[in-house]
Amino acid sequence: MTRHRRPARAAAALLAAGAAAVLVSGCGNAGGLEGAGPTPTAVGPVRLWPDLPKPTTTPQDYGESQTERVPGIKVPGGDVHNLDPVAVVQAEVRAHPDQYTGADGLYEETVRQLNQCRSKPKGCPVLKAYFRDLTGDGRDEMILGIKMPEQQLAVRCYMPDKNGTLTRIMSTSDQLIEVELAGRDVILHSVSAGIPGYEYRTAWSWDNHQRAMLPTRDEIIRVEPQHSLNPVPPRPKTPNPTASRR
Repeated sequence: MTRHRRPARAAAALLAAGAAAVLVSGCGNAGGLEGAGPTPTAVGPVRLWPDLPKPTTTPQDYGESQTERVPGIKVPGGDVHNLDPVAVVQAEVRAHPDQYTGADGLYEETVRQLNQCRSKPKGCPVLKAYFRDLTGDGRDEMILGIKMPEQQLAVRCYMPDKNGTLTRIMSTSDQLIEVELAGRDVILHSVSAGIPGYEYRTAWSWDNHQRAMLPTRDEIIRVEPQHSLNPVPPRPKTPNPTASRR
């Protein structure tokens, strides 16, 4: 006996009919499907002042001065975990001994403390190193913080090169209250001096064109007053009075 198969089209029609019946029966019950109301009309971006003249000179790509090979530093096995963070910063200072501003700039006091990191490790301005693959190539980069006077913090990131050298791919400094790693982004939090109750958050991300970390997102965020540059110590609790015993 030959079995006859029902056409797929008929089976699909039966399934559709069943689904429609379920929807219809569910609409009348409490908690059923409800309309979300009218959809607002989408408004696209509008270009302002389209007749502005084109720039006459080619602008310098942002981040062009952010990268630099660290002289005298070799990365054993291409793994930045094997590096001495203090030696890396000291190598940069030796390459730029009189640089106090810009990507290589450090305070004179910070340089003095840096040179005493071996003899006075507690006063060393180089903070604990962190490691994260920031470029997406499967290898970790090294992220360093350097404490400076006036509550300034320098943040630098270093990438291992295939030839065993080390390249700095990010360098910035600010009066920072917090630094985060989110995915492959380095997020810097700083106090807004002119707007109380707000802070700046700048996300630095890897740009494959520049081969550098660039500030790709800058925000001003309303925050609760939990960060304080000069925290006031809590007042001591006054003990509850107790009745004197006779």
